[in-house]
Amino acid sequence: MFIPFFLALKEAKIPVTLREFLDLLEGMQAGLVDFDVEAFYYLARAALVKDERHIDRFDQVFASHFRGLAALSSADGADVETLPGEWLRKLAEKHLTPEEKALVESLGGFEALMETLKKRLEEQKGRHQGGSKWIGTAGTSPFGAYGYNPEGVRIGQDGSRHRKAVKVWDRRDFRDFDDSREIGTRNIKVALKRLRRWVREGAADELDLPGTIRSTAEHGYLDVQTRPERRNAVKLLMFFDVGGSMDDHVMVVEELFSAARAEFRHLEHFYFHNCLYESVWRDNRRRSERFAVQDLLRSYGSDYKVIFVGDATMSPYEITHVGGSVEHWNKEPGALWMRRMAEHFQRVAWINPVPQVHWDYTHSAVLMQQLLEGRMYPLTLEGLEQATRALSR
Repeated sequence: MFIPFFLALKEAKIPVTLREFLDLLEGMQAGLVDFDVEAFYYLARAALVKDERHIDRFDQVFASHFRGLAALSSADGADVETLPGEWLRKLAEKHLTPEEKALVESLGGFEALMETLKKRLEEQKGRHQGGSKWIGTAGTSPFGAYGYNPEGVRIGQDGSRHRKAVKVWDRRDFRDFDDSREIGTRNIKVALKRLRRWVREGAADELDLPGTIRSTAEHGYLDVQTRPERRNAVKLLMFFDVGGSMDDHVMVVEELFSAARAEFRHLEHFYFHNCLYESVWRDNRRRSERFAVQDLLRSYGSDYKVIFVGDATMSPYEITHVGGSVEHWNKEPGALWMRRMAEHFQRVAWINPVPQVHWDYTHSAVLMQQLLEGRMYPLTLEGLEQATRALSR
C-alpha cells in the first residue's frame, strides 16, 4: 500500500530515501497512528520530508495518492443541520451582473473611503448582512466581505474575489515560490544567458589546456597549467510580488525563478505585495522577519542589477498615497520607494506576466511604467531578451 506512495514522492523529485521510508513503517508498526488519516499525514511528513521547501509538493502527492480516504461517512448526503455555519454564510454571497455592478458607485477617493470607515466603526453596534452602508457581508457596502463594491475595504473574507479592495483588514498568508521547479522549456534560461559577465576568480583548480600545451612546448617537458573557473560575475537582486492577483501567474513566475537560480551565482531574492514600501521579506511563512529597504540600499552596491516581477495590478492609491498600501499604513508612498531604488541601482527592470496589450487598461501599470521610465517588459521570450539587453547596457 505504501510503496506506490513512496515511488510517487520520488517521481515528484522529493528527496526521500529508503531509510526514511522504513522509519515510517516502523512508526506505523509501533501504533503511532491508528485509522486516522490526519495523524498519518503528519507522521509521513515528519518521516519523509527533510526540507520545508518540499512540503508543498509532498501535500500534492499525498492528496493525489490518498484521495477519498477522508470522505464524508454518509453516502446518502449530509443533514442540513450539521453543515458548518461558514458554508451557510457563503450562500449569501452576492454575484452581481455587470449592469448591477455599474450601479454601485465608489465613495469618491481614498481619503473619503478612510473617513467613512472611521465613522462606520464609531456608529455600528452589531453584525449586518446585505445592504449598502454598514460593515457586513453579502451587500454593496464599501466595507465588509462577500459582496461587491468597486472601491472598498475588505474585512473578514478568506480570499480575493473581485480584486477591487483598496485595503485589506485581514491576516494574509502567502507561499514561497519553488526555486527547484523543473522547467518545461529552456527558453527562459536561454533568454537569461544574455545577462552575463564572465570572470575568472578564486582557486586555480581548472585545467588550462591551451596554457599546458604552450608551456610544455616551451620547456620540453609536461608542464600542467591550471586556472580559476570561469564564473558569471553579474550580481542580481530579484523582488517578487506575491499574493492577490499574482496567484494567477504562480507557475510561470516559478519557472522564471528556477531559471534565474540556475543561471546566476550572485542572486538575492525578496518578496513584496503589489508595490514596494519600507520593508520586504524572504520567507512567506515568516513575514514578520522583514528587511528594511533602506538597509538594502546601504548593503547592496549600485553594481547590482534589479528585477521586479509582478503584474502591477493594484489600486493607484497603493503607488501614489501615504497609507495607500492594501495591508498596512505606509508612511511614505510606494512611488517614492520605487524612485529610490531606480536612483541607487540604475539598472532596474520590471517583468510583467500580464500580456502587454492589457497594460494600458490598468492605471497602476501605466503609473509603474512611468516611474521606471518605460522599463517594464512582458514575461515572454522576447520580453526577457529586451529586459536583459537593457540591464546589460
